[in-house]
Amino acid sequence: MKKEIILTSDAPAPIGPYNQAVKVNGILYLSGQIPLTSKMDLIKNDLKKEVNQVMINLKAVLNAANMSFKNVVKSTIFLNNMDNFQSVNEVYGEFFENEIAPARETLAVKTLPKNVRVEISMIAHD
Repeated sequence: MKKEIILTSDAPAPIGPYNQAVKVNGILYLSGQIPLTSKMDLIKNDLKKEVNQVMINLKAVLNAANMSFKNVVKSTIFLNNMDNFQSVNEVYGEFFENEIAPARETLAVKTLPKNVRVEISMIAHD
């Protein structure tokens, strides 16, 4: 098995022992992104801006792998409060065409890295 490590300066640098994404056999596994900018500034106090930054980060990693949101087959959304679902879903939905939107699950968790409100990971296929 050959693993291709995907890394771009257009998304936040990993803050631990992981990579932004790993591609194996045409499948891209994207690590969860939180609302950090590529300059490592944390977006907070505006949930829609936070989700938008997460999606911008994911888009940058997809682009680094020569993919787009059209290649995404699965998303996982982690929320610190399920009351935020509607707002998150609204911004998330702006990045996908409904007819080809990926499979998805949304989970409520107790806490997330840096105490953010949302983290999203994805799987894409070329």
